[in-house]
Amino acid sequence: MNILLIAVDTLRAQQLSCYGYGRPTSPAIDALAREGVLFEEMIASAIPTHPSFTTLYTGQHPMTHGVVAHEGDIDLARKTPLLASTLLRNGWTTCAVDNLATARDWFLRGYEFYIDPSQRRSLGLMVTCEQQNIRAVEFLRKYGGEQFFLFIHYWDPHTPYLPPERYRTMFYDGDARTASDPANRSLDALWRHPLGKAWRDTWFRALGGNITDAEYVRGLYDGSIRYVDDGIGALLTALDETGRANDTLVVLMGDHGECLGEHGVWYDHHGLYEENVHVPFILRFPGNLPAGVRIPQTVQTMDIAPTILDLAGVQTPETMEGRSLAPMANGEPIEPLKRVITPECTWQAKWALRTEDWKFILARSVDYYGSPPRELYDRRSDPLELRNIAEDKPEIAAELEAELEDWIASEVSRLNRTGDPVAEQGVEKFARRWGSA
Repeated sequence: MNILLIAVDTLRAQQLSCYGYGRPTSPAIDALAREGVLFEEMIASAIPTHPSFTTLYTGQHPMTHGVVAHEGDIDLARKTPLLASTLLRNGWTTCAVDNLATARDWFLRGYEFYIDPSQRRSLGLMVTCEQQNIRAVEFLRKYGGEQFFLFIHYWDPHTPYLPPERYRTMFYDGDARTASDPANRSLDALWRHPLGKAWRDTWFRALGGNITDAEYVRGLYDGSIRYVDDGIGALLTALDETGRANDTLVVLMGDHGECLGEHGVWYDHHGLYEENVHVPFILRFPGNLPAGVRIPQTVQTMDIAPTILDLAGVQTPETMEGRSLAPMANGEPIEPLKRVITPECTWQAKWALRTEDWKFILARSVDYYGSPPRELYDRRSDPLELRNIAEDKPEIAAELEAELEDWIASEVSRLNRTGDPVAEQGVEKFARRWGSA
């Protein structure tokens, strides 16, 4: 069997048609879901990008591998078994079309071929799905006859949202005049953010005007998703043309999501809210997994590597803490998760404990947004997390805080850490340069 792992950076599940979004942003992804298994509640084990992909490769919680920030002082242990290296040792021809290895060397480990088309761009995250597909399709045509593992990491929905011209107003009802209408004040809060002036002088200038309409920018994000969706469709067509689609496991995932003004977070992935932690996850494996199935149970991204290895018939390294979702995808019951614990080191240093009923968010330092140090949301009555009830329900907040702190203390002791890595690494240096990834 072959494996095609498609990761779309900054892709929140809420913005895909197959996850209930009202706009047709994702026809190719929707078709993939109809042909496979869609997990409705995949939660990121870490944000932002580097911690999230480190968890993808290791199958470990960030507390275990220790990478919770982009520019922290933690390096991944050299002997840590990784998804790609495990497949390489078991006979797969491994290839990545990616650029993460320019930042941290462990993203290179295990790949016979590592192709980085972003080297042609001054800003690596501006590499387009079309540029990446040229290399990925070339690999499929040349090596598709071998047992392959191909990983492709698309960046298109990441800020600045600059899809090709034909996608920029695909999901916007206005025009250039309404997008820059000075009477529209919907972006006033953005101008008070440190990134506001930077975006106005760079990103928005590239769009040809002084953008004022938040709906236009939301449309750009949606257009970027549609652009990468078209790229995914082209890649899957190329896979079909190799004649290997029927014996290829296709995995589609997001590393984290994005806030589009919700919670006061403009066009970034700061905060452990659902917009940022709820990501898409779809598996298609003809003849081995059913088609058109939706799984409602909560799962987490550290489950992805064990799932791929299980479906490939490869023994999962003991160091991987996630669990295979293959039985669940085939309709077998597995014990539901009682909680998901996610750390964040971006412009915020926080932990979140997510249960079936509640989400509790605990800050380790004061953040730029002036967020409360403790947040509690009722996931059943307030799925959009609009009302912080930590003070209204102090007993529940205290109980969840104690559970979270006990877990952190236990893990610190188990791993012989010096302390909580989120508290130690704090608001990372990368954020101080007015950026995020």
